Amino acid sequence: MKPLSIPIHAVPEGTRHEEDEMQYPEMPRGMVTFSMPRVPENVDTSALTAAYQLLQKFLDALNDWTFDAQAAGVRLDLRDQPAAVLNILNDVLGEGEVSARVEGLPGCDVRVQESVFTGVWRVRELNAQGEEVAYWIEAGSLPQVLIEAAARGAKPTLPEVALPEGAMNAPAVFVEIRAQLAAFGAEGNGATSSLEDVNENAHEINLTLLPLTPADHQALQEALPVGPVAIISKSFGSCRVTSTGTQHIWRIQHFNSKNTLILNTLVIAERPSLVLAAAEDIDDARGRLAELIAWMRDDAEAQ
Repeated sequence: MKPLSIPIHAVPEGTRHEEDEMQYPEMPRGMVTFSMPRVPENVDTSALTAAYQLLQKFLDALNDWTFDAQAAGVRLDLRDQPAAVLNILNDVLGEGEVSARVEGLPGCDVRVQESVFTGVWRVRELNAQGEEVAYWIEAGSLPQVLIEAAARGAKPTLPEVALPEGAMNAPAVFVEIRAQLAAFGAEGNGATSSLEDVNENAHEINLTLLPLTPADHQALQEALPVGPVAIISKSFGSCRVTSTGTQHIWRIQHFNSKNTLILNTLVIAERPSLVLAAAEDIDDARGRLAELIAWMRDDAEAQ
């Protein structure tokens, strides 16, 4: 075999410039890992007892529930609990990576915060005066109130819009969206649904890779205005999910740690899978909740 000769040209000493140095992107920081919440100290024993008994009731129902990624999960009402009990529950449940809110719908103002136990959510509903009228914890892929609000605040079909001058590829995107909406949900998912089922039935349109003009983006915005549901998932950067003016269409945008948009997509699905808890998450939550309840019980009995 003939040897391959690759010439190497050395850079004369003193000719390298500072701008020639290799540039490395900033690495992600602040990775979030699970940490079991601490049981609050110096709290009223009766409040601590009531708190772990409520969590035990919730866990018992969760243990009897079969996970379904596209159905409502276990729910425990906390609205009438004393403030001391709620404070303990809020402390031990903590805050996870996903939060959401519903705004813009008459009589529907909702705040959602995932707990440190993935798939266990704290949900607050407010009235027009900003007063809390409902509060509950819920286990499942995503609180049902978000899915219901997204559907309520949207139309079943994609509206026709006048194309602005300069629109080139928006019409093709509209054709694809209408075809996928027509096919969406044509086949049933069976008695239960996994996160894999949700992903399989979803259709994604990657707007970042399409040669879209400003006029195309304008047309897409007019056809798919922002809906009432907004969801944020934070890790290295953030993933922002918003419902749109058409049912089953979600706009999903990924931002890096410098808040620069790096991926812009439309997803056709009943639920946006990127922010859904999976069956494995619920199984993990069951075990960790049982451990937390045991700690709380031991602390209450030791007081």
